[in-house]
Amino acid sequence: MKDRLKTEKKSENSISLPSGNLIGLPSGNARLYSGNAEALIYEMKRRADSPLFNYNREKKHLKQLEFHKCAKKNRWVFGGNRSGKSECGAVECVWLLQGNHPYKRNKPDLSGWSVSLSFSVQRDVAQKKILRYLDEKRIEKIVMVEGSASSPEYGIIDYILVKNDFGGLSRLGFKSCESSREKFQGTDLDFVWFDEEPPKDIYEECRMRLLDRNGEIFGTMTPLKGLTYIYDRIYVNDRNDPEVWSIFMEWADNPFLSPEAVRAMTASMSRDELETRRYGRFAGREGLVYPEFDPSVHIVKPFTPPISMQDRLSIDPGLRNPLSCHWYARDGDGNVFVVAEHYEAERTIEYHSAKIKEISDELGWKRNPDGSIEALIDSAANQKTLSGTSSVTELFRENGIYVLPKVDKGLFSGINKVKSMLRSADGTPRLFITENCVNLIREIRNYRYGAGDSPVKRDDHAMDELRYYLAAPPGERAKTPMERDKNRLYGAIKRGGKYE
Repeated sequence: MKDRLKTEKKSENSISLPSGNLIGLPSGNARLYSGNAEALIYEMKRRADSPLFNYNREKKHLKQLEFHKCAKKNRWVFGGNRSGKSECGAVECVWLLQGNHPYKRNKPDLSGWSVSLSFSVQRDVAQKKILRYLDEKRIEKIVMVEGSASSPEYGIIDYILVKNDFGGLSRLGFKSCESSREKFQGTDLDFVWFDEEPPKDIYEECRMRLLDRNGEIFGTMTPLKGLTYIYDRIYVNDRNDPEVWSIFMEWADNPFLSPEAVRAMTASMSRDELETRRYGRFAGREGLVYPEFDPSVHIVKPFTPPISMQDRLSIDPGLRNPLSCHWYARDGDGNVFVVAEHYEAERTIEYHSAKIKEISDELGWKRNPDGSIEALIDSAANQKTLSGTSSVTELFRENGIYVLPKVDKGLFSGINKVKSMLRSADGTPRLFITENCVNLIREIRNYRYGAGDSPVKRDDHAMDELRYYLAAPPGERAKTPMERDKNRLYGAIKRGGKYE
Protein backbone atom coordinates (compact mmCIF):
# COMPACT_ATOMS: atom_id res chain seq x y z
CA MET A 1 0.00 0.00 0.00
CA LYS A 2 1.36 3.42 -1.01
CA ASP A 3 0.28 4.92 2.30
CA ARG A 4 1.92 2.25 4.42
CA LEU A 5 3.89 3.82 7.25
CA LYS A 6 7.67 3.62 6.95
CA THR A 7 9.35 3.47 10.32
CA GLU A 8 12.91 3.58 11.57
CA LYS A 9 13.61 1.72 14.79
CA LYS A 10 15.28 3.82 17.49
CA SER A 11 14.60 1.68 20.53
CA GLU A 12 12.16 -1.02 21.67
CA ASN A 13 9.39 1.53 22.26
CA SER A 14 10.29 4.43 20.00
CA ILE A 15 9.73 5.05 16.29
CA SER A 16 10.09 7.98 13.92
CA LEU A 17 6.89 9.37 12.44
CA PRO A 18 6.94 10.36 8.75
CA SER A 19 6.20 13.88 7.63
CA GLY A 20 2.59 14.39 6.59
CA ASN A 21 -0.49 12.51 7.69
CA LEU A 22 0.14 9.25 5.89
CA ILE A 23 -1.79 6.99 8.24
CA GLY A 24 -4.99 9.01 8.22
CA LEU A 25 -4.82 10.17 11.83
CA PRO A 26 -6.63 13.42 12.66
CA SER A 27 -4.44 16.40 11.91
CA GLY A 28 -1.93 16.95 14.69
CA ASN A 29 -2.80 13.75 16.57
CA ALA A 30 -0.10 11.54 15.10
CA ARG A 31 2.39 12.98 17.59
CA LEU A 32 0.39 11.34 20.40
CA TYR A 33 1.85 8.02 19.34
CA SER A 34 5.51 9.04 19.19
CA GLY A 35 7.51 6.91 21.61
CA ASN A 36 4.83 4.22 21.74
CA ALA A 37 5.24 1.89 18.79
CA GLU A 38 2.72 -0.64 20.09
CA ALA A 39 -0.05 1.94 20.37
CA LEU A 40 0.71 3.32 16.94
CA ILE A 41 0.75 -0.10 15.28
CA TYR A 42 -2.57 -0.93 16.96
CA GLU A 43 -4.08 2.32 15.71
CA MET A 44 -2.78 1.66 12.19
CA LYS A 45 -4.34 -1.81 12.14
CA ARG A 46 -7.63 -0.51 13.48
CA ARG A 47 -7.77 2.15 10.80
CA ALA A 48 -6.71 -0.26 8.06
CA ASP A 49 -9.81 -2.31 8.88
CA SER A 50 -12.02 0.79 8.89
CA PRO A 51 -14.35 1.41 5.91
CA LEU A 52 -13.90 5.16 6.41
CA PHE A 53 -10.11 4.88 6.40
CA ASN A 54 -10.23 2.85 3.17
CA TYR A 55 -12.82 5.03 1.45
CA ASN A 56 -11.39 6.25 -1.87
CA ARG A 57 -7.92 5.18 -0.78
CA GLU A 58 -6.76 2.53 -3.28
CA LYS A 59 -9.64 2.64 -5.77
CA LYS A 60 -10.60 6.24 -6.51
CA HIS A 61 -14.16 7.24 -7.37
CA LEU A 62 -13.29 10.57 -8.98
CA LYS A 63 -16.79 11.98 -8.95
CA GLN A 64 -17.23 11.18 -5.27
CA LEU A 65 -14.03 13.11 -4.61
CA GLU A 66 -15.29 16.01 -6.71
CA PHE A 67 -18.45 16.09 -4.61
CA HIS A 68 -16.51 16.09 -1.33
CA LYS A 69 -14.15 18.84 -2.50
CA CYS A 70 -16.89 21.15 -3.78
CA ALA A 71 -17.35 24.19 -1.52
CA LYS A 72 -20.88 25.08 -2.67
CA LYS A 73 -23.67 25.19 -0.08
CA ASN A 74 -26.26 23.27 -2.14
CA ARG A 75 -24.69 20.20 -3.77
CA TRP A 76 -26.53 17.34 -5.46
CA VAL A 77 -25.50 14.01 -6.95
CA PHE A 78 -27.83 12.59 -9.59
CA GLY A 79 -26.86 8.97 -9.95
CA GLY A 80 -28.05 5.59 -11.07
CA ASN A 81 -28.42 2.63 -8.77
CA ARG A 82 -25.03 1.34 -7.54
CA SER A 83 -23.25 4.43 -8.86
CA GLY A 84 -21.90 5.29 -5.39
CA LYS A 85 -24.13 8.30 -4.75
CA SER A 86 -25.50 7.37 -1.30
CA GLU A 87 -22.05 6.23 -0.21
CA CYS A 88 -20.60 9.71 -0.61
CA GLY A 89 -23.58 11.28 1.18
CA ALA A 90 -23.05 9.04 4.22
CA VAL A 91 -19.29 9.66 4.30
CA GLU A 92 -19.87 13.42 4.06
CA CYS A 93 -22.13 13.23 7.12
CA VAL A 94 -19.59 11.22 9.12
CA TRP A 95 -16.66 13.49 8.28
CA LEU A 96 -18.66 16.59 9.27
CA LEU A 97 -19.87 15.01 12.52
CA GLN A 98 -16.40 13.81 13.52
CA GLY A 99 -14.79 17.14 12.66
CA ASN A 100 -12.17 15.55 10.42
CA HIS A 101 -13.33 16.37 6.89
CA PRO A 102 -10.17 16.14 4.76
CA TYR A 103 -11.19 18.84 2.26
CA LYS A 104 -13.00 21.44 4.35
CA ARG A 105 -12.57 23.69 7.34
CA ASN A 106 -13.93 21.67 10.25
CA LYS A 107 -16.18 23.10 12.96
CA PRO A 108 -17.01 21.80 16.44
CA ASP A 109 -20.28 20.35 17.72
CA LEU A 110 -22.27 20.29 14.48
CA SER A 111 -25.96 19.46 14.25
CA GLY A 112 -27.38 17.84 11.12
CA TRP A 113 -30.21 15.78 9.70
CA SER A 114 -30.31 12.76 7.44
CA VAL A 115 -33.64 12.84 5.58
CA SER A 116 -35.03 9.71 3.87
CA LEU A 117 -38.29 9.01 2.07
CA SER A 118 -39.56 6.73 4.86
CA PHE A 119 -38.35 5.22 8.14
CA SER A 120 -37.93 1.81 6.53
CA VAL A 121 -35.81 3.31 3.74
CA GLN A 122 -33.84 5.19 6.40
CA ARG A 123 -33.04 1.93 8.19
CA ASP A 124 -32.06 0.09 5.02
CA VAL A 125 -30.00 2.80 3.30
CA ALA A 126 -28.86 6.03 4.99
CA GLN A 127 -28.76 4.73 8.56
CA LYS A 128 -27.03 1.51 7.51
CA LYS A 129 -24.32 3.35 5.60
CA ILE A 130 -23.67 5.89 8.35
CA LEU A 131 -23.31 3.14 10.95
CA ARG A 132 -20.88 1.37 8.63
CA TYR A 133 -18.58 4.37 8.33
CA LEU A 134 -18.95 5.76 11.86
CA ASP A 135 -16.32 4.57 14.36
CA GLU A 136 -18.15 2.82 17.21
CA LYS A 137 -15.77 4.38 19.73
CA ARG A 138 -17.01 7.80 18.69
CA ILE A 139 -20.66 7.04 19.43
CA GLU A 140 -21.56 8.70 22.72
CA LYS A 141 -25.28 7.93 22.62
CA ILE A 142 -27.96 6.46 20.35
CA VAL A 143 -31.65 7.22 20.90
CA MET A 144 -34.07 4.91 19.10
CA VAL A 145 -37.54 5.42 17.67
CA GLU A 146 -37.89 1.67 17.39
CA GLY A 147 -35.61 -1.20 18.46
CA SER A 148 -32.63 -1.41 20.81
CA ALA A 149 -29.68 0.98 21.01
CA SER A 150 -27.43 -2.05 21.51
CA SER A 151 -28.36 -3.25 17.99
CA PRO A 152 -29.28 -0.02 16.18
CA GLU A 153 -28.86 -1.54 12.73
CA TYR A 154 -32.05 -3.56 13.26
CA GLY A 155 -34.18 -0.66 14.45
CA ILE A 156 -34.95 2.94 13.56
CA ILE A 157 -32.70 5.63 15.04
CA ASP A 158 -34.00 8.97 16.28
CA TYR A 159 -30.60 10.60 16.74
CA ILE A 160 -26.91 9.84 17.38
CA LEU A 161 -24.41 11.85 19.47
CA VAL A 162 -20.88 11.63 18.05
CA LYS A 163 -17.58 12.57 19.69
CA ASN A 164 -15.70 15.01 17.48
CA ASP A 165 -12.04 15.94 17.17
CA PHE A 166 -12.63 19.19 19.06
CA GLY A 167 -13.48 17.32 22.26
CA GLY A 168 -17.22 17.94 22.07
CA LEU A 169 -20.29 16.23 20.62
CA SER A 170 -22.01 16.48 17.25
CA ARG A 171 -25.62 15.41 16.71
CA LEU A 172 -27.22 13.68 13.73
CA GLY A 173 -31.00 13.36 13.65
CA PHE A 174 -32.83 11.03 11.28
CA LYS A 175 -35.99 12.30 9.59
CA SER A 176 -38.64 10.75 7.34
CA CYS A 177 -40.52 12.52 4.54
CA GLU A 178 -43.60 10.60 5.74
CA SER A 179 -43.73 13.09 8.62
CA SER A 180 -45.51 16.42 8.18
CA ARG A 181 -43.68 19.66 7.45
CA GLU A 182 -44.24 20.69 11.07
CA LYS A 183 -41.84 17.93 12.19
CA PHE A 184 -39.07 19.77 10.34
CA GLN A 185 -39.52 23.11 12.08
CA GLY A 186 -37.81 24.88 14.97
CA THR A 187 -34.19 23.64 14.84
CA ASP A 188 -31.04 25.41 13.65
CA LEU A 189 -28.79 23.09 11.66
CA ASP A 190 -25.34 22.96 10.11
CA PHE A 191 -26.21 20.49 7.36
CA VAL A 192 -28.99 18.39 5.85
CA TRP A 193 -28.45 15.28 3.74
CA PHE A 194 -31.36 14.26 1.51
CA ASP A 195 -31.08 10.65 0.41
CA GLU A 196 -33.47 10.74 -2.58
CA GLU A 197 -35.70 13.64 -3.59
CA PRO A 198 -37.88 15.10 -0.80
CA PRO A 199 -41.26 16.81 -1.25
CA LYS A 200 -40.87 20.48 -2.09
CA ASP A 201 -42.35 21.76 1.19
CA ILE A 202 -39.91 19.68 3.25
CA TYR A 203 -36.99 20.83 1.10
CA GLU A 204 -37.97 24.46 1.66
CA GLU A 205 -38.45 23.96 5.41
CA CYS A 206 -35.02 22.35 5.74
CA ARG A 207 -33.45 25.30 3.91
CA MET A 208 -34.90 27.57 6.57
CA ARG A 209 -33.25 25.50 9.29
CA LEU A 210 -29.82 26.28 7.81
CA LEU A 211 -30.01 30.07 7.64
CA ASP A 212 -28.76 31.01 11.12
CA ARG A 213 -25.69 28.76 10.92
CA ASN A 214 -24.95 29.35 7.23
CA GLY A 215 -25.38 25.60 6.79
CA GLU A 216 -25.31 23.40 3.73
CA ILE A 217 -27.57 20.98 1.88
CA PHE A 218 -26.34 17.96 -0.01
CA GLY A 219 -28.55 15.49 -1.81
CA THR A 220 -28.04 12.11 -3.45
CA MET A 221 -30.83 10.78 -5.66
CA THR A 222 -31.92 8.80 -8.69
CA PRO A 223 -34.28 11.19 -10.53
CA LEU A 224 -37.21 8.85 -11.16
CA LYS A 225 -39.99 11.43 -10.69
CA GLY A 226 -39.37 13.34 -13.90
CA LEU A 227 -38.85 17.06 -14.36
CA THR A 228 -39.76 18.16 -10.84
CA TYR A 229 -38.79 21.26 -8.86
CA ILE A 230 -35.36 19.67 -8.27
CA TYR A 231 -34.84 19.58 -12.03
CA ASP A 232 -35.66 23.29 -12.28
CA ARG A 233 -34.12 24.52 -9.03
CA ILE A 234 -30.94 22.41 -8.98
CA TYR A 235 -30.13 20.94 -12.41
CA VAL A 236 -31.34 23.88 -14.51
CA ASN A 237 -30.57 26.31 -11.66
CA ASP A 238 -33.39 28.54 -12.87
CA ARG A 239 -32.54 31.17 -10.26
CA ASN A 240 -28.83 31.27 -11.13
CA ASP A 241 -27.96 30.56 -7.50
CA PRO A 242 -24.15 30.64 -7.27
CA GLU A 243 -24.25 28.11 -4.40
CA VAL A 244 -26.04 25.42 -6.45
CA TRP A 245 -23.90 22.59 -7.88
CA SER A 246 -24.76 19.19 -9.33
CA ILE A 247 -23.05 16.20 -10.90
CA PHE A 248 -24.16 12.97 -12.57
CA MET A 249 -22.79 9.57 -11.57
CA GLU A 250 -23.22 6.37 -13.52
CA TRP A 251 -22.09 2.76 -13.26
CA ALA A 252 -18.88 3.31 -15.20
CA ASP A 253 -17.82 5.92 -12.62
CA ASN A 254 -17.87 3.34 -9.82
CA PRO A 255 -14.43 1.63 -9.68
CA PHE A 256 -15.91 -1.29 -7.72
CA LEU A 257 -18.14 -2.34 -10.63
CA SER A 258 -16.27 -4.41 -13.21
CA PRO A 259 -16.75 -3.67 -16.94
CA GLU A 260 -18.28 -7.15 -17.26
CA ALA A 261 -20.87 -6.36 -14.58
CA VAL A 262 -21.69 -3.04 -16.26
CA ARG A 263 -22.19 -4.77 -19.63
CA ALA A 264 -24.39 -7.45 -18.09
CA MET A 265 -26.60 -4.94 -16.25
CA THR A 266 -26.82 -2.73 -19.35
CA ALA A 267 -27.96 -5.64 -21.51
CA SER A 268 -30.78 -6.46 -19.09
CA MET A 269 -32.44 -3.02 -19.20
CA SER A 270 -34.47 -1.04 -21.70
CA ARG A 271 -33.22 2.27 -23.07
CA ASP A 272 -35.60 4.24 -20.81
CA GLU A 273 -34.52 2.28 -17.74
CA LEU A 274 -30.86 2.90 -18.54
CA GLU A 275 -31.42 6.66 -18.65
CA THR A 276 -32.37 6.73 -14.98
CA ARG A 277 -31.07 3.48 -13.48
CA ARG A 278 -27.60 3.64 -15.03
CA TYR A 279 -26.94 7.27 -15.92
CA GLY A 280 -29.05 8.99 -13.24
CA ARG A 281 -30.71 11.22 -15.84
CA PHE A 282 -34.12 12.73 -15.28
CA ALA A 283 -37.13 10.78 -16.48
CA GLY A 284 -39.42 12.70 -18.84
CA ARG A 285 -36.59 14.29 -20.82
CA GLU A 286 -38.40 13.44 -24.07
CA GLY A 287 -40.04 16.90 -23.92
CA LEU A 288 -36.66 18.66 -24.03
CA VAL A 289 -35.54 20.23 -27.28
CA TYR A 290 -31.89 19.36 -26.59
CA PRO A 291 -31.76 16.09 -24.62
CA GLU A 292 -28.32 15.61 -26.22
CA PHE A 293 -26.88 18.26 -23.90
CA ASP A 294 -24.64 16.65 -21.27
CA PRO A 295 -22.98 18.96 -18.72
CA SER A 296 -20.07 16.56 -18.23
CA VAL A 297 -19.30 16.75 -21.97
CA HIS A 298 -20.40 20.16 -23.21
CA ILE A 299 -19.43 22.42 -20.28
CA VAL A 300 -15.74 23.34 -20.07
CA LYS A 301 -13.65 25.60 -17.90
CA PRO A 302 -13.45 29.29 -18.92
CA PHE A 303 -10.54 30.27 -21.16
CA THR A 304 -9.49 33.14 -23.40
CA PRO A 305 -9.26 32.04 -27.05
CA PRO A 306 -6.39 33.34 -29.16
CA ILE A 307 -7.31 35.89 -31.82
CA SER A 308 -6.94 33.24 -34.54
CA MET A 309 -9.83 31.28 -32.96
CA GLN A 310 -12.10 34.27 -32.34
CA ASP A 311 -15.05 34.44 -34.72
CA ARG A 312 -18.06 36.65 -33.97
CA LEU A 313 -20.62 37.63 -31.37
CA SER A 314 -24.32 36.86 -31.66
CA ILE A 315 -27.07 39.04 -30.17
CA ASP A 316 -30.75 38.60 -29.49
CA PRO A 317 -31.88 42.14 -28.62
CA GLY A 318 -34.36 43.00 -25.89
CA LEU A 319 -35.63 46.08 -24.11
CA ARG A 320 -37.88 44.83 -21.32
CA ASN A 321 -36.78 41.27 -22.06
CA PRO A 322 -33.14 40.33 -21.57
CA LEU A 323 -30.64 41.08 -24.29
CA SER A 324 -28.57 37.96 -24.84
CA CYS A 325 -25.08 38.22 -26.29
CA HIS A 326 -22.38 35.54 -26.50
CA TRP A 327 -18.81 35.39 -27.80
CA TYR A 328 -18.08 32.47 -30.20
CA ALA A 329 -14.75 30.91 -31.17
CA ARG A 330 -13.83 28.04 -33.52
CA ASP A 331 -10.85 25.71 -33.54
CA GLY A 332 -9.18 24.13 -36.56
CA ASP A 333 -11.47 21.07 -36.41
CA GLY A 334 -14.66 23.15 -36.65
CA ASN A 335 -15.54 22.83 -32.97
CA VAL A 336 -17.39 25.84 -31.57
CA PHE A 337 -16.71 27.33 -28.12
CA VAL A 338 -19.02 29.81 -26.43
CA VAL A 339 -16.61 31.67 -24.15
CA ALA A 340 -18.43 34.65 -22.59
CA GLU A 341 -21.88 36.14 -22.14
CA HIS A 342 -23.74 39.38 -21.50
CA TYR A 343 -27.35 38.82 -20.48
CA GLU A 344 -29.37 41.67 -18.99
CA ALA A 345 -32.87 43.19 -19.20
CA GLU A 346 -34.31 46.71 -19.18
CA ARG A 347 -31.14 48.46 -20.33
CA THR A 348 -30.42 50.90 -23.16
CA ILE A 349 -28.47 50.06 -26.30
CA GLU A 350 -25.77 52.47 -25.11
CA TYR A 351 -25.43 50.45 -21.89
CA HIS A 352 -25.35 47.09 -23.72
CA SER A 353 -22.77 48.40 -26.19
CA ALA A 354 -20.53 49.56 -23.35
CA LYS A 355 -20.79 46.17 -21.61
CA ILE A 356 -20.02 44.32 -24.85
CA LYS A 357 -16.91 46.47 -25.34
CA GLU A 358 -15.85 45.92 -21.73
CA ILE A 359 -16.11 42.12 -21.96
CA SER A 360 -14.41 42.16 -25.37
CA ASP A 361 -11.50 44.14 -23.95
CA GLU A 362 -11.16 41.63 -21.08
CA LEU A 363 -10.94 38.82 -23.66
CA GLY A 364 -8.62 40.74 -25.99
CA TRP A 365 -11.30 40.22 -28.66
CA LYS A 366 -10.48 41.14 -32.22
CA ARG A 367 -11.82 44.36 -33.76
CA ASN A 368 -12.57 45.55 -37.27
CA PRO A 369 -10.18 48.08 -38.86
CA ASP A 370 -12.47 50.91 -37.72
CA GLY A 371 -12.35 49.63 -34.11
CA SER A 372 -15.87 48.18 -34.11
CA ILE A 373 -16.83 44.72 -32.84
CA GLU A 374 -18.68 42.44 -35.26
CA ALA A 375 -21.85 40.60 -34.22
CA LEU A 376 -24.83 38.81 -35.72
CA ILE A 377 -28.26 40.09 -34.67
CA ASP A 378 -31.93 39.25 -35.16
CA SER A 379 -33.22 40.87 -38.39
CA ALA A 380 -36.02 42.46 -36.35
CA ALA A 381 -33.33 44.89 -35.22
CA ASN A 382 -33.81 46.73 -38.53
CA GLN A 383 -37.15 48.04 -37.27
CA LYS A 384 -37.28 51.60 -35.96
CA THR A 385 -37.22 52.14 -32.20
CA LEU A 386 -40.06 53.81 -30.30
CA SER A 387 -38.53 57.21 -31.00
CA GLY A 388 -38.91 56.46 -34.71
CA THR A 389 -35.57 58.00 -35.61
CA SER A 390 -33.15 55.06 -35.69
CA SER A 391 -33.31 51.28 -35.84
CA VAL A 392 -31.71 49.02 -33.27
CA THR A 393 -29.16 48.08 -35.92
CA GLU A 394 -28.24 51.72 -36.48
CA LEU A 395 -28.00 52.46 -32.76
CA PHE A 396 -25.64 49.54 -32.17
CA ARG A 397 -23.45 50.63 -35.07
CA GLU A 398 -23.38 54.21 -33.77
CA ASN A 399 -22.08 52.75 -30.48
CA GLY A 400 -19.27 50.71 -32.03
CA ILE A 401 -20.98 47.32 -32.39
CA TYR A 402 -21.11 46.44 -36.09
CA VAL A 403 -24.20 44.20 -36.13
CA LEU A 404 -25.14 42.06 -39.16
CA PRO A 405 -28.93 41.63 -39.23
CA LYS A 406 -29.15 39.14 -42.10
CA VAL A 407 -29.42 35.90 -40.13
CA ASP A 408 -31.16 32.62 -40.85
CA LYS A 409 -34.18 32.56 -38.52
CA GLY A 410 -35.42 29.14 -39.61
CA LEU A 411 -36.53 27.51 -36.35
CA PHE A 412 -36.44 23.83 -37.24
CA SER A 413 -33.30 23.98 -39.39
CA GLY A 414 -31.62 25.96 -36.61
CA ILE A 415 -32.62 23.43 -33.94
CA ASN A 416 -31.28 20.61 -36.10
CA LYS A 417 -28.01 22.48 -36.52
CA VAL A 418 -27.64 22.88 -32.74
CA LYS A 419 -28.45 19.19 -32.24
CA SER A 420 -25.84 18.16 -34.80
CA MET A 421 -23.24 20.27 -32.99
CA LEU A 422 -24.14 18.80 -29.60
CA ARG A 423 -23.84 15.31 -31.03
CA SER A 424 -22.60 14.78 -34.59
CA ALA A 425 -23.45 11.75 -36.73
CA ASP A 426 -20.57 9.78 -35.22
CA GLY A 427 -21.52 10.81 -31.68
CA THR A 428 -18.73 13.39 -31.35
CA PRO A 429 -19.60 16.70 -29.61
CA ARG A 430 -18.79 19.86 -31.57
CA LEU A 431 -20.25 22.54 -29.30
CA PHE A 432 -18.71 23.51 -25.96
CA ILE A 433 -19.82 26.16 -23.49
CA THR A 434 -17.66 27.64 -20.74
CA GLU A 435 -19.20 27.37 -17.28
CA ASN A 436 -19.39 31.16 -16.83
CA CYS A 437 -22.16 31.33 -19.49
CA VAL A 438 -24.74 30.54 -16.83
CA ASN A 439 -27.81 31.85 -18.65
CA LEU A 440 -27.06 29.98 -21.88
CA ILE A 441 -26.54 26.79 -19.87
CA ARG A 442 -29.76 27.36 -17.92
CA GLU A 443 -31.78 27.94 -21.10
CA ILE A 444 -30.40 24.97 -23.03
CA ARG A 445 -31.10 22.67 -20.07
CA ASN A 446 -34.72 23.81 -19.85
CA TYR A 447 -35.69 24.47 -23.50
CA ARG A 448 -38.85 22.40 -24.03
CA TYR A 449 -41.49 21.68 -26.63
CA GLY A 450 -45.00 22.95 -26.07
CA ALA A 451 -48.27 21.30 -27.08
CA GLY A 452 -47.29 21.21 -30.76
CA ASP A 453 -43.96 20.76 -32.55
CA SER A 454 -42.58 24.15 -31.56
CA PRO A 455 -40.63 25.00 -28.41
CA VAL A 456 -42.32 27.04 -25.72
CA LYS A 457 -41.69 30.70 -26.51
CA ARG A 458 -40.36 31.64 -23.08
CA ASP A 459 -36.89 32.18 -21.63
CA ASP A 460 -35.29 31.43 -25.00
CA HIS A 461 -33.23 34.53 -25.80
CA ALA A 462 -29.89 32.72 -25.71
CA MET A 463 -31.43 29.84 -27.68
CA ASP A 464 -32.34 32.22 -30.50
CA GLU A 465 -28.92 33.81 -30.89
CA LEU A 466 -27.20 30.42 -30.56
CA ARG A 467 -29.17 29.31 -33.63
CA TYR A 468 -28.34 32.53 -35.47
CA TYR A 469 -24.65 31.92 -34.98
CA LEU A 470 -24.56 28.20 -35.83
CA ALA A 471 -26.73 28.70 -38.93
CA ALA A 472 -24.35 31.37 -40.28
CA PRO A 473 -21.04 30.64 -42.02
CA PRO A 474 -17.85 31.46 -40.09
CA GLY A 475 -16.40 34.95 -40.29
CA GLU A 476 -15.04 36.00 -43.68
CA ARG A 477 -11.28 36.08 -42.99
CA ALA A 478 -9.73 32.78 -44.00
CA LYS A 479 -7.25 31.21 -41.58
CA THR A 480 -3.74 30.31 -42.67
CA PRO A 481 -2.75 26.60 -42.46
CA MET A 482 -0.51 27.42 -39.48
CA GLU A 483 -3.40 29.19 -37.70
CA ARG A 484 -5.69 26.24 -38.36
CA ASP A 485 -3.12 23.83 -36.90
CA LYS A 486 -2.62 26.03 -33.83
CA ASN A 487 -6.37 26.37 -33.34
CA ARG A 488 -6.85 22.64 -33.69
CA LEU A 489 -4.25 21.97 -31.00
CA TYR A 490 -5.62 24.69 -28.70
CA GLY A 491 -9.20 23.43 -29.11
CA ALA A 492 -8.14 19.86 -28.34
CA ILE A 493 -6.48 21.04 -25.11
CA LYS A 494 -9.66 22.88 -24.06
CA ARG A 495 -11.92 19.94 -24.84
CA GLY A 496 -9.63 17.68 -22.83
CA GLY A 497 -10.13 19.91 -19.79
CA LYS A 498 -13.82 19.04 -19.49
CA TYR A 499 -15.87 20.17 -16.45
CA GLU A 500 -17.63 17.09 -15.00
